[in-house]
Amino acid sequence: MIALRFIPLVLRQLVRHRVRSVLTVAGVGVSMFLFIAVQTLQEGVQKATGAASGDTTLVVYRENRFCPATSRLPQHYVDRIEKIPGVASAVPVKIVVNNCRASLDVITFRGVPSDAVNGPRGLASSWAFTDGSFQEWDKRSDAAIVGGTLAARRGLKVGDSFDSSGVTVTVAGVIASAEAQDQNVAYVHLDFLQQAAGKGGGLGTVTQFTVRVDDPTQLTVVADAIDAEFRGEADPTTTRPEKAFVAQAGADIIEIVGFTRWLGWGCLAAVLGLVANAMVLSVQDRIKEHAVFQTLGFRSGLIARLIVVEGMIIGLLGGTMGTAIALAVVHFGHFSLSQEGLSVNLGASWSVLGWGLLVSAGVGVFAGLVPAVRAGRREIAACFRAV
Repeated sequence: MIALRFIPLVLRQLVRHRVRSVLTVAGVGVSMFLFIAVQTLQEGVQKATGAASGDTTLVVYRENRFCPATSRLPQHYVDRIEKIPGVASAVPVKIVVNNCRASLDVITFRGVPSDAVNGPRGLASSWAFTDGSFQEWDKRSDAAIVGGTLAARRGLKVGDSFDSSGVTVTVAGVIASAEAQDQNVAYVHLDFLQQAAGKGGGLGTVTQFTVRVDDPTQLTVVADAIDAEFRGEADPTTTRPEKAFVAQAGADIIEIVGFTRWLGWGCLAAVLGLVANAMVLSVQDRIKEHAVFQTLGFRSGLIARLIVVEGMIIGLLGGTMGTAIALAVVHFGHFSLSQEGLSVNLGASWSVLGWGLLVSAGVGVFAGLVPAVRAGRREIAACFRAV
């Protein structure tokens, strides 16, 4: 675009107008902070609800029920579910949450049988214990295996006790998992949670069944077969793929995230306006200086490119600052949007970082085009006559 030897000249132009440059970079940083925060939220929703060809998990829920407190199914359904062709395993799950509405700080207890955790196809097969172990969890009835996001947000470690929704447990392990729904929950023994929870049907009653199928392409077929099996029962079921279930349960969250896209576009418009305004003022102040450059042999095209690069540098400086702060806040804040016991985790990724820097640089270049073209078309005499 331009030779590297001209970069110091561009930087010198920025330093000459320190206050204007600092304020512009700060404004770009604030706008990019909001833009990246919106991007991380959208990425979290996509990971939690975006169906993939390899998905093998179904969720069996009580028909026409939504909040976990209202979904009650007989635990003995598990035997009939496991006999349905295509079902690899079925786990009865009791869910207790302290808040069924959309919230940033929800504690979700999931009661599961011990043999459903540790086994060839058990839940623990996708976990990595960062502290504690399954053996510690299996030793006592009130033990809990806590997701890494929940542990970090609440400052929990092995040996700590905490209570929520009238249930008191002791942390026996902290796990890391690629599954979004494992990161923000506390797994406890099923019979313990059935007895400890004040409401929900007691022993023999669960909230849902988590079903794994043999063939990902047969998800819909198996789901229909499960619902057909219990259609005539007093407690009929509704079965959906896990990510479709999350999308339905978190409809309010998804709608809010959809609205934030407009906020993201607004942030980009603000960046464009800030950089463009700074560039117009800067070029206006340097009309005679550009005439001197032309006298010294600088071609008009080179002057225009210098102005474009100046806009790109301003965009990159502000974008880097805003993006870095946003990703740091998301990473260390351990934020998670939860609704009806299901979570959408906000996570920083390299793709978001790259996207933020690319967008900020691109907006900077675009903002510098008009003043660059105007400066490049001015005649030397007209520049010297300008006040």
